[in-house]
Amino acid sequence: MSLKKLEPMLTGKLAELQQRGLCKGNEKIITNRKKAIDGFGPRYFLEDYGDRAFLRMNSNSYLGLATHSLVVKAEAAAAEAFGTGPGAVRFISGTYRAHIELEQKLAKFHGRESAMLFSSAYATMTGVLPQFISNDTLVVSDALNHNCIINAIRLSNPAYKEIYAHADINALDKILEAYKGRVKRVCLVTDGIFSMRGDYAHLDKINACCKQHEDAYEEGIITVVDDSHGAGAFGRTGRGTEEYTQSKADILIATLGKAFGVNGGYIVSSSVVIDYLRETSPLYIYSNPITPAEAAAASTALDIVNSAEGLNLLKKLREYSVRLRSGLVELGFETLMGDHPIVPILIRDTKKTSALVAHLLANDILVTGLNYPVVPQGEQEIRLQVSAEHTEKDLDYLLAKLTDFKQ
Repeated sequence: MSLKKLEPMLTGKLAELQQRGLCKGNEKIITNRKKAIDGFGPRYFLEDYGDRAFLRMNSNSYLGLATHSLVVKAEAAAAEAFGTGPGAVRFISGTYRAHIELEQKLAKFHGRESAMLFSSAYATMTGVLPQFISNDTLVVSDALNHNCIINAIRLSNPAYKEIYAHADINALDKILEAYKGRVKRVCLVTDGIFSMRGDYAHLDKINACCKQHEDAYEEGIITVVDDSHGAGAFGRTGRGTEEYTQSKADILIATLGKAFGVNGGYIVSSSVVIDYLRETSPLYIYSNPITPAEAAAASTALDIVNSAEGLNLLKKLREYSVRLRSGLVELGFETLMGDHPIVPILIRDTKKTSALVAHLLANDILVTGLNYPVVPQGEQEIRLQVSAEHTEKDLDYLLAKLTDFKQ
């Protein structure tokens, strides 16, 4: 047995990805963190970059809770008490009090009867969606949905799949009209916040559209929303896209690994839905949960978001997001207006996007560039992400370096 016959094929596949512009390349390795000083936020050191300290404008840690002293202490204390891993899957002996308490808090936070933890939000979506899709189900998906939704649909093998143009409620309406009498159930799945652009799904309009058609389907229409970039970071109190649109999904999926600063994914819904998933979802049943320490840390992070401190962090996040968007517009850059801390710079050209990423890196700023074919031709962009850890000086520094590039 050997890999000699396989490796040449793999090398060819890698070369093909490189040629198509799909290779991620070598990962930048963070080696240390410099605390905020002199009015600037934290800086990060990278392997092979010497003593250069980088402003991180591509982190999902929207509220900066990953380094919050109370969150760190909670994780350390639980690790000291229970060790570094759960030791088993949930149904054997891997369920700890910290898991139960966190699930109860998440259900209450989102105004649901019950909640359930997974190892990640990706695992949550791929572990949940197939359990609600049968050979009599139509799945309807937004064109800009995240990769986890795309793969969850593939795993589900639905009778029919339809993709509507991004945020196009009229297109959704036509699909739901066209499939009446052809399937028993419709499963509509969408991101809450779309990760490439920072815009949001209009859940109020989606739900209104679904309600108009639901009676025509024997098993109804269920809405599944992945609000991983919204939960904890969007809406006045951090309840995400549901709070912002004043409308709820039947099944809400989100992450603990972004605004809450820890690790893991979760679902909130009715108690019947959660009880069903505990018995049927393989990615829950046969996979270890997050550690007791991570659950304790996430529970503390949730308490912070629920506090006056959390409201202040969210207010700062909104204000800084508006400040950055306004600064970009003043400089003549194209962006999408909104309140979410994902702030895209629409460059619409691959060479210019790559050049701006390189320019910012040369000035000690980490950003994410998205080029064709990762995004459609003409949609090339740089995705900036604001954090409550940032300061006015950080944003001014970023805008100054963008000014240099424009000149």
